[in-house]
Amino acid sequence: MTMATVSYKNLKVLLIEDESYTRMITRTLLRQIGVHTIEEAANGRDGFAKAVDWRPDLVLCDIHMAPVDGFEFIKKLRGLDDVGLRSTPVIFLTADSKRDNVIIAKEHAANGFLVKPISLSALKTRLDLAAGIAKV
Repeated sequence: MTMATVSYKNLKVLLIEDESYTRMITRTLLRQIGVHTIEEAANGRDGFAKAVDWRPDLVLCDIHMAPVDGFEFIKKLRGLDDVGLRSTPVIFLTADSKRDNVIIAKEHAANGFLVKPISLSALKTRLDLAAGIAKV
């Protein structure tokens, strides 16, 4: 799928990030590439509840948050009985690109990484890769 053929107009994205400034910047970038439907949560606990209620097509999730971090969020999501919900693509947002985090993310079936500060082109590339998995 090329970038020209991907439409994000109907994509439902859940953004889980504890830093309000980063949420605002990421939301702005999502809107610039055409995502209209965005829900937000400030931590993994609230994000998990929103994911279950709202059923996003894709999740952008920070790793380092309290009281529930990104790894615990994806572990709970992947452990659900609901096949559709547990297979929701998750792209981690992190300022920390340590190898251990990448390994843990892969073990939990994460669909990608974006290292903060994220750029418009990096976000678009990650969404394009996940678009084949998400219901675009």
